[in-house]
Amino acid sequence: MLGLALALLLAACDSTPDAAKPDGPHPALWEITDSAGAVEGWLFGTIHALPDGAKWQSPRLTETLGDADMLVVEVADLGNGEDLSNLFQQMAFDRREGPVIERIDPALRGEFEELLVKAKVRRNYFDPMESWAAALALAQVAQTNKAENGADRVLLAAFDQREVVELEGARAQLAIFDTLPQSEQRDLLNAVIEEAREYGDKVDTLANAWLGGDTDRLIELTRRGILADPELAQVLLYDRNRSWAAQIENLLSASERPLIAVGAGHLLGERGLPALLESRGYTVSRLE
Repeated sequence: MLGLALALLLAACDSTPDAAKPDGPHPALWEITDSAGAVEGWLFGTIHALPDGAKWQSPRLTETLGDADMLVVEVADLGNGEDLSNLFQQMAFDRREGPVIERIDPALRGEFEELLVKAKVRRNYFDPMESWAAALALAQVAQTNKAENGADRVLLAAFDQREVVELEGARAQLAIFDTLPQSEQRDLLNAVIEEAREYGDKVDTLANAWLGGDTDRLIELTRRGILADPELAQVLLYDRNRSWAAQIENLLSASERPLIAVGAGHLLGERGLPALLESRGYTVSRLE
């Protein structure tokens, strides 16, 4: 999913929506226990952009927010839109690759033209960008939901007086894209454009599956498109999961109990974080 980077590109907003939803279904929440059955922490899969008025925060999650000693997220400083935008600008123009239209599959150039119209920018606006950066910028153009409504922001606001730990941070997260081989950057660019034609419907479907805690549907949806490319899936999802599992194990060994809140796609399937933590000796049980 490109949601992992969209939050870095969309303008930040300081408002925190009222996300409370007393009755289920709710997004998936897991409890992590050690070999003796003691609770060591929790896992919650987030979504980085939601429509206005989305309700998702359950009483059980609210209780967990009170019990957790720290929040663990991909990127902590989502509220500083200017710094995040400046960082993107610093990293997006390192290599000149020629006109972006020449990097796009001829069969997708019509969709690209439609995105240009929607973006209301000059025709050569994306030309100076590296292919990964053009891909993320075009994904932003196609986005219909709002990053300021994302679950990450609600959780960060709830921990504004407690410790927040980053698994990556903004620079490291964008560096994952920046260091992709050129061929994979172009695959990413073309995949974004190909998905743009149905982006609104897909995002709504994804949001509904997340809101309902339908992890089977989320697996189906998040393994299409960009992550259907094995090389991109390895770099953007599985390698990061493995790195995060090691960091999380270190955090779980301390006395403080963390709530680990990362993109929902990272918690799914045989190579998701729950499975990886279980392989390290923990028991991960779904609470809702």
